[in-house]
Amino acid sequence: MKHEQTEHIIQQLKSFIEQRNYKAIVSLLHDLHPADIAEMLEHFSTREAVLIIRLLPDEQAADVIAELDDDFREEIIKRMSSEEISDIVEELETDEAADLIADLPEEQKQEVITSIEDAEHAKDIVDLLRYDEDTAGGLMGKELVKVNENWNVLRAVAEMRRQAENVQRVHTIYVVDDQNKLKGRLSLKRLLTTSTRTPIKDVYNPDIHTVKVTDPADEVARLMQKYNLFVVPVVDELGHLVGQITLDDVVDFIQEEAEKDFQMAVGLADEVVPSDRILNMMRARLPWLIVALLGGFLSVTVLSEFSAALNKYASLFFFTPLIAATAGNVGVQSSAIVVQSLAKGMIQGNIFKRLMKEILLSLLNGLVLAAILLVVGKLFLDHLLPGFDMRMALTVALALISVIIMASIVGTVVPLLLHKFGIDPAVATGPFITTSNDIFGLFIFFTIAKMILKF
Repeated sequence: MKHEQTEHIIQQLKSFIEQRNYKAIVSLLHDLHPADIAEMLEHFSTREAVLIIRLLPDEQAADVIAELDDDFREEIIKRMSSEEISDIVEELETDEAADLIADLPEEQKQEVITSIEDAEHAKDIVDLLRYDEDTAGGLMGKELVKVNENWNVLRAVAEMRRQAENVQRVHTIYVVDDQNKLKGRLSLKRLLTTSTRTPIKDVYNPDIHTVKVTDPADEVARLMQKYNLFVVPVVDELGHLVGQITLDDVVDFIQEEAEKDFQMAVGLADEVVPSDRILNMMRARLPWLIVALLGGFLSVTVLSEFSAALNKYASLFFFTPLIAATAGNVGVQSSAIVVQSLAKGMIQGNIFKRLMKEILLSLLNGLVLAAILLVVGKLFLDHLLPGFDMRMALTVALALISVIIMASIVGTVVPLLLHKFGIDPAVATGPFITTSNDIFGLFIFFTIAKMILKF
């Protein structure tokens, strides 16, 4: 929907709310896509958004709530009764319903579940609530179509019609045995072109990718990306078919993980949005700022240890920002590449070989930057900085090469170590790497200067 059209509808809705013309609100929103309505609700207060949702039919209201931003949806749900929530949950697919109910207080969670009229739907939701949200079980939905390998084509078609009534979209037809163990998938084309008396076991395809309920969500995402899967079935430890994960579920997970990694990379301890309270935003930002402050104190300590050198060679002081910034940037580049590779499962083979490649790359980059520094130093800096000569230029150049190599090693090794010990390596791409490399960079710079300049 175009921006101008959206703005016009928002103004109409606000006018109808003031006039209490609720029929006009329902009529105006009747044919709009749930995603467009959800986007518009972001422009209203929570009270007004709840009013609009209450006016909508249950099915439409459920689709709109499923499209809302998580934080805004949580605010809206807080203002709704357990009966209202259960009416909406009745219309949601099991995975979306489980996600909504999982955020409720324990007492209200039980009230909502017991209020669901469809016992099978309630049972499926309760089953999904048992799984961690970052596993295949937490991503999957229960809605699917399956047939028994012992049926013939005629019975299979009849059963598929019955099951499809409770499924919004039929992505794949699964084939199971009498114990509900997954055997394969059924091609719709093969089904339509085969005699109605043919047993399903003679026409199904046993070649099918699966995931287990306990598999991490990021592994599910990698599998679906690698094989370009739109849907993947989920089985338990015994191979029983328990659900399926569709591409939209994985996309939502990938987006959430990307947002978390980005916020960690810029030094936010918790997920925050502009609408959060000041105390929440402060709690998210302050921890890494304290780390950066402590790192600053260590940098000051390093500089104080070489105060005599700064007094004798004052020009060294002007290069400290250059050394620190270069170390921080190189470290962040190296760690970002490693973190991205870990996220995609691309870190394979000999880690030592990869580290050597990173060191060689850093050496080449360092040599180029050092050459530029020497040329610039010769042409310009010896006229601008007192006491700056080629010996000092050589000192800075060697320090720059050493710092770049050191920063690349730290940026490569730290994420790998964090990953090995089960810590999210995304923390390595932000203030942690920048601050540590600032300190190491300054120490290396002045140590090399002390060796060459003899102070």
